[in-house]
Amino acid sequence: MIRLGVLVSGGGTNFQAILDAITRGELDAKVAVVVSNRAGAGALDRARRAGVPTTVLSHRDFATREAFDEAIVRALRDHGVEWVVLAGFMRLVTPVLLDAFPDRVINIHPALLPAFPGVHAQAQALAYGVRVTGCTVHFVDAGTDTGPIIAQEAVAVRDDDTVETLTERLLVAEHRLLPAVLQWIAEGRLTLSPRDGADRRCARVRMP
Repeated sequence: MIRLGVLVSGGGTNFQAILDAITRGELDAKVAVVVSNRAGAGALDRARRAGVPTTVLSHRDFATREAFDEAIVRALRDHGVEWVVLAGFMRLVTPVLLDAFPDRVINIHPALLPAFPGVHAQAQALAYGVRVTGCTVHFVDAGTDTGPIIAQEAVAVRDDDTVETLTERLLVAEHRLLPAVLQWIAEGRLTLSPRDGADRRCARVRMP
């Protein structure tokens, strides 16, 4: 069983998907703590209802991003976290967090990276006119959605899609993909290659 620390900023539907997968016996994990940078985040209510410890750390209370991440690291370590999941966490993390949990920080993003990184990925996809988008689970590095890709799921873009309708269908895919990747981690099936000559790394999943 792996101990997860989940970082959130909003409603927490991906966090809920993790909890649901654990309840169904599909994910061998325990959410040790949920950390939010917003006191009003809906994910905190979900955590409290599930009996999961919560910590609120407003980034506005810290002079630098690094100081903020130092506080997050302390909270995660206090709860024995092994892997960190960014589930709708709307802050860029620094090497302070990444070095504290080397190759153990992952993110879920609503696009088929490397396409449409950063915020408003759904709007970017619609504006560009793509026929297929999707979601990506990837390792987090110091860039913006540039870490090694672990898994992706494609979602068709419909002619009448709006940001809202596309977001709804992407969330369905996200709620499948994120718990599945976490189970691969729990089973020891996910590895990360050494850096190649171009300073790139690749995630590999050993099939059962």
